[in-house]
Parts: sequence; structure tokens; C-alpha cells
Amino acid sequence: MKLDPKKTAVVMIEFQNDFTSEGGSLHEAVKGVMESTNMLEHARQTVDQARELGATIIHAPIMFDEGYPELGDSPYGILKGVVDTSSFRKGTWGAEFVEGMQPSKGDLVIEGKRGLCAFASTNLDFILRGRGIENVALGGFLTNCCVESSMRTAYERGFNVYTLVDCVAATSEEEQKTAIEKDYPMFSHPVDHDEFLGILAGEVEAADTSRGYED
Repeated sequence: MKLDPKKTAVVMIEFQNDFTSEGGSLHEAVKGVMESTNMLEHARQTVDQARELGATIIHAPIMFDEGYPELGDSPYGILKGVVDTSSFRKGTWGAEFVEGMQPSKGDLVIEGKRGLCAFASTNLDFILRGRGIENVALGGFLTNCCVESSMRTAYERGFNVYTLVDCVAATSEEEQKTAIEKDYPMFSHPVDHDEFLGILAGEVEAADTSRGYED
């Protein structure tokens, strides 16, 4: 069994300069894991080939107005870190898509992401259902934060979820390993990008979509 590309969406989360590029406000925090997995190049390959196969490509950036009014007076946790580093401000280089991951003709860009989950405060679910999407593959930043939050929501909303384990990055190898080995199998099919593309092309057997827990 293969995945029907017409019923499959690849959702790439926050491939923006503040994370991905030298000089980005948060790049140093994720640089080590990015390099260890070559995740940026793998993500580019995934998007290019999945697009050619007929899958829907969706980009999910995060952006804020100057002064971060969307986060209120007392942001805390990871979103406070965004404020403290002046990250993802609309109209800045840091908020722009990294070269090679800019939207192409036919791609969709989800607007309104202000927190962790790509479904919250956006019309992502509406778009997926309107296009008859059943399968969702996720990549991006951070492995154990926005990607995992989006993965859990997609799972709970009934989508058949794949997480692309070599297209994600966290702020440490420990966090990367824990999320992929312990959390991802509970809410998705963890695969590398080559396996996913093989499944999408019908060259590799698709994962069993029945849900259960592994010992």
C-alpha cells in the first residue's frame, strides 16, 4: 500500500532565518543538531520531491508584530525566549523563509501561527480537510516543541501522521533523541525523509495506520 499524494500534505514548520541561518537570533541554539542530521538539506529534498509527486506543500511560519502584542504583558516559557531574543518579527530578515525553502507556485502558507501548535490560531485544519488530506508529514523546529505539538494535534484530529525525523531539530541532542524515540512513536509514524518519499512514490510499504501503543 502507498500513500496517495493527492491526499497527503507535507507541513514544514518555521524554516525561517532566525532558526536556520548564520546570524539568526536562535540559530546557535539549533545549529549543532541541524548539522548532525543535515536536516535542512533533507527538508529541501523532501519538499521538492513530494511536490513533484503531487503532494500538497504547506509552510507554517511564526511571526509577531513589533513589541509582541500578541503574547500579552507577561509571556513565559519558550515564548518569552522568543521575545527576549527579538525573534520572528514581521518584516525582518529573521522572519523570512530560508533560501531553498521559500514557497513555490502551488504551495500554501499558513498565516496566524503565534504559538506552538500549527493548528492553533490558524486555518490549517480547514485547509487540510477542504483539500481531502488524510496523511500529514511534519518537519521543522523545534523537534520537541512546535513539531511535537502539531503532531499531537494532527493525531487527535484523526490524520495519519508521519514525522520526518531527519527534517527536525532541537536545541540539544538529548532533547532530539528523547522526543524522537519516546514521544514520536506514540502519536505518529517516525520515518526519515528517504523512507517517507519511498512510501509516497509507492516504492516502500506504507506504515500500518492502526493506532496502538508499543511496549
